[in-house]
Amino acid sequence: MKKYNTPVVVMTALLFAIMLHGCNTTGCMDNRSSLPIAGFYSYENGAAISIDSISVGGIGAPNDSLLLAPGTQAQQVYLPFSSETDKVQFEIGYAWKYAPPGDILTFEYETIPYFVSEECGAMYRYRITRFDYTTNLLDSVAVADSLITNVEKVNIKLYYRTETAEEV
Repeated sequence: MKKYNTPVVVMTALLFAIMLHGCNTTGCMDNRSSLPIAGFYSYENGAAISIDSISVGGIGAPNDSLLLAPGTQAQQVYLPFSSETDKVQFEIGYAWKYAPPGDILTFEYETIPYFVSEECGAMYRYRITRFDYTTNLLDSVAVADSLITNVEKVNIKLYYRTETAEEV
């Protein structure tokens, strides 16, 4: 049986442990995705609301991107933009018995390459330049911040009527 020199083995193991611990394992901890968040709000009072029984999907997006499955309840939804185009469309579907047809959201934007850092590399930001929407059930849309970055905040506000007017 071969004998090992104990001090050499211990020193080699210690040196190996120091080398592993000395490596930078933090890397890039920043969120590198610039995804606009659309929140649902009451038209009457501006309060955040939860919408029941909806679906949200990209129109003409790769793999028919379904963002919220039919019948979902949500207060907000991510609406991903593509760096390969300058326009995206989304459909909000309503799963109620007597619901109107879905609403269509259209956003035109410019893509802005942005260098984050050596560890994180580059990412894309987007600036909304124009938007349009239908009003089948949706009342209105507001862009709270046209610059879409990797900061998680509501950029797009979707307003729905939540109270009915009393008859006079």
